[in-house]
Amino acid sequence: MPRYKLTVEYDGGPFVGWQRQPNGPTVQALLEDAIFAMSGERVQVQGAGRTDSGVHALGQVAHFDLMSEMPADKVQAALNFHLKPNPIALPSVEIAPAKFHARFSATWRRYRYRILNRRAPPTLDRGHVWHVPARLDLEAMADAAAVLQGHHDFDSFRSTACQAPSSVRTLDLLRVGRDGEEIQIDVGARSFLHNQVRILVGTLRLVGRGQWSRRDVEEALAARDRTRGGPTAPPQGLCLMEVRYELGGGDEGNAEISTDEE
Repeated sequence: MPRYKLTVEYDGGPFVGWQRQPNGPTVQALLEDAIFAMSGERVQVQGAGRTDSGVHALGQVAHFDLMSEMPADKVQAALNFHLKPNPIALPSVEIAPAKFHARFSATWRRYRYRILNRRAPPTLDRGHVWHVPARLDLEAMADAAAVLQGHHDFDSFRSTACQAPSSVRTLDLLRVGRDGEEIQIDVGARSFLHNQVRILVGTLRLVGRGQWSRRDVEEALAARDRTRGGPTAPPQGLCLMEVRYELGGGDEGNAEISTDEE
């Protein structure tokens, strides 16, 4: 039984999230429907991360199994055809080792959050950035981000609905940069808590506006209390950029279970 590894790109705007649910269209359900249209087989697609409604992806990874083997390029062409006109595309499809698991074999995930920092609202990027008209202090945001990078208890920076048994995580990357009128916040870790990236961004925006200082961020982190953290930034600025795996595919038995951001 061959296992197929997919790289999935999608605009999250029309969807209620990645994971199949009864209250609206999801990326997982549309992929599974496309596989059925291609092969006549009902399968379950496993994703590397369960993005929420409105969150986008350029580098989501998923896998599924088929009873009979088809060439990877044929699968890619057929699924891209059956996914039309939904804003979902598969830039790559490959046959993976039997032990590969899109979620449990993942060793690192990177998200990017985009803030359009100008007075005029977005046009072409509408639905893909958070519009913040007031000028943000990039240096203050980067300085406060240094407090949050590393190994910490992020209980102040996760959703109250988060079901992860531990709120301890290691942020290997938390970088704040500016590209013209856009501020980009890149966050990388093995796994994330629910809404963690968006709460971190909401907190850094307070710093950028001068409403919070670096000391406020330090105190919020130490409090381990959601009421002490910043607000949750809106979903449309967030995009899952990449998921990394060990060479050779990885073994799900050795991987940490991810609660997944958004």
